[in-house]
Amino acid sequence: MNVDLKFLKKLKTLSMIFFLVFSILWIYWLGTASLSAKESATFKPANVTSITSSQEIADIGLSGKLGEIISKTPVCSETVKTGCIDEKAPKGYLGIPGAPKPNLILAFIWAIWVGWIFSTVGAFGGIMAGVGHITIYGLGNYASSFKKINPALNKFLTDTIRVSNMFLVGLSALISSFNYWRMKRIVAPLAIAMTIGAVGGAILIAYLTAGKVSFKQYIGYFGLAVFVIAGFMWYGTTERARAKRKAAREAAKRFEESVKKGEAVEGVKLVKFGLTECVFTFAGVEFKFNPLLAVFGGLAIAIISVFLGIGGGFLLVPFMTDIVKLPMFIVAGTSAFVVMVQMIVGILTYLAKGVIVWWPLIGVELIGIFIGSMIGPRTQKYIPDIWLKRLFVLLAIYVGLRYTTKGFLGKSIVPPY
Repeated sequence: MNVDLKFLKKLKTLSMIFFLVFSILWIYWLGTASLSAKESATFKPANVTSITSSQEIADIGLSGKLGEIISKTPVCSETVKTGCIDEKAPKGYLGIPGAPKPNLILAFIWAIWVGWIFSTVGAFGGIMAGVGHITIYGLGNYASSFKKINPALNKFLTDTIRVSNMFLVGLSALISSFNYWRMKRIVAPLAIAMTIGAVGGAILIAYLTAGKVSFKQYIGYFGLAVFVIAGFMWYGTTERARAKRKAAREAAKRFEESVKKGEAVEGVKLVKFGLTECVFTFAGVEFKFNPLLAVFGGLAIAIISVFLGIGGGFLLVPFMTDIVKLPMFIVAGTSAFVVMVQMIVGILTYLAKGVIVWWPLIGVELIGIFIGSMIGPRTQKYIPDIWLKRLFVLLAIYVGLRYTTKGFLGKSIVPPY
């Protein structure tokens, strides 16, 4: 038993170090990537010439909806360096000549971080995926450079970023759901009820907004969503919020004690199910919720999360912890299941509307997501959730300030400016 306790302490310490190291690297990469891509955000529409012939479109290897949009974009010249297409430049994102070409090694490492975060708390993975695509890889500034001369390309690139985020979160949710299901830490009736609402919300918002949201609008709303995360997660750590969750605290306490002793933990057991009330137990503690409320909750959360191209865990987790009053040890898995379904539905709807992704980048990221998502469920039980939440709140405030002010004011009020 002494050996086991030492091992658990070491694993807990390593997990904390893992979190801190990636947090530091994230802030560093955020700054360097933004500074290196800063010039691409400035557009000077002078001496513009357009690509008009189908031969020129074929020469750069683009067809379909993207090729049609590119044909209406100016060709770069000596006086026009941004917001244009340089046919002679190496192909980058989506095969567009002169577009940013993300570092695939960096993308792989970042994806591990994204998968670990999401699978650990059931939230924040989509936000981190968005930070990677928008800022670290320079796709945000690149999309912004086409705002004035070709709004259609600006919106098309924005949609690709949204869907790319969803691919990462969707795979992480799939793997997390499988792992938590095996551990009997998913509340199936709650997940199914919220999923019913989530499917309708995901289809509705994807259909209504595909091709209609500019990057400036997207980044502003993205930042506001992060502030919502910070508020919800911070409130969840206060004594007032924790006092309202006596059953959840008792279940969490029993779970943690069983883990320390190396004993088997009693998983989720369904006691009663009806249209207005569902009762189940976890770690011997009884919980109940209203399935109809869960359906409407899933609908509202899906509308917000699919619009932003993120998982929605930032709303699912507070809904389950503060409204349904469940312990974090079963919230992450249940949240992952709902996110998985709404991401699949959202992705298919966007693809049906003609949105595409760049597979070289997505392929590498999905491998990293797989690794991070396998680690998360196995380390979550050794990390105090209040410690994680407060660190995430600090990150959320920083990210929220940067993206909200950059989206609505045109300039970040926190570094990098």
